[in-house]
Amino acid sequence: MKQFFGMSQRGDLNEAVRGLSAPQFIMLFSNTDQFERHVRELEGLYPGVPSIGCIGMSYDTRIVEKGVGVIAFSGGVSVAADVLEEVSVMPVKYIDRLKRDMNKVSASQDNTICIDFCAGNDACVLTTIYTVLKRRGISLVGGTGDAGKVSANGRVYEDAVAYALVKNQNGRVKAYKENIYHQLEQHRFIASKTDKSRYIIGALNGRPARQVYQEILHISEQEIQTRTFQNPFGKLNGDDTCIISIKEVEGDALACFRQVNDSDVLVLLELGDYRAIVKSTIDMIHQDFPRVSAVFSVNCLFRYMLFNENHYMQEYLMEMSKLGGHAGFVGYGEHYNNRFVNQSMTCVVFE
Repeated sequence: MKQFFGMSQRGDLNEAVRGLSAPQFIMLFSNTDQFERHVRELEGLYPGVPSIGCIGMSYDTRIVEKGVGVIAFSGGVSVAADVLEEVSVMPVKYIDRLKRDMNKVSASQDNTICIDFCAGNDACVLTTIYTVLKRRGISLVGGTGDAGKVSANGRVYEDAVAYALVKNQNGRVKAYKENIYHQLEQHRFIASKTDKSRYIIGALNGRPARQVYQEILHISEQEIQTRTFQNPFGKLNGDDTCIISIKEVEGDALACFRQVNDSDVLVLLELGDYRAIVKSTIDMIHQDFPRVSAVFSVNCLFRYMLFNENHYMQEYLMEMSKLGGHAGFVGYGEHYNNRFVNQSMTCVVFE
């Protein structure tokens, strides 16, 4: 298979798809003002080709911040794309669409991936989707777009998740998740006084969450929002740690970008040597896949901001390009199988 990336910093879709012929699957990444028009135009240019899209930045070795980016696969994939609607209420109502599409592409563990773009309620959506995917051992990689809108097959949807089942006809696929943080073992907490609907942590080990965070890190209240780049929380999930970003301070509580429940076990995380971790991920992929056709990744907005602040983003994209055919988008939350995480990178590699 082959992966195509095209872009236009000024939002010209025709410029972005220049050179794209006979695509078998297309992903669209646009801006708030032009998204709906780009969805219509894309369907007009490539009628009937399975597609999904969202509002967000995209990249290969360059970043498209406000224009339009297109990632397409050709030459050896089978794809079925659709949406689950009413994700804030009952996404399971539409789960038969996913079951039908799994049969349509004859999805199997070694050669099929589910890619999704979500408009909200991610944790519930992922749990719903994964109840179907796990029966065949199929992995999922995706993320949250901006402005509560996604697209599938030429239509724009709100309160929905767009998905595509992508089967590699010529080799394997495998999903990866990269964590550039490590645990501070001495700081472990039981969460309480949480508000699941507003993603609020009221208390940690029975004390006000804001106060606990400030005291450990010796910072002012004004520094909390930016300190999450260096010290987010982590929720323990077996041997894995799901990163939880802090959004803002609400009185003595902390509002986050991911749901926390009463009695969840949390740890404080610390930024590691991200350059070394990225190179380790690349080495792991090379070891697993001596021949790489394409890599599609989702990087968190906070990772993008962190890398930019440290003048590393361009170096990062060049490092990832060594894998061959790397492209992706910047999400507001990352999806990995049934997990909704923050400040992470998830990707799928095609042999």
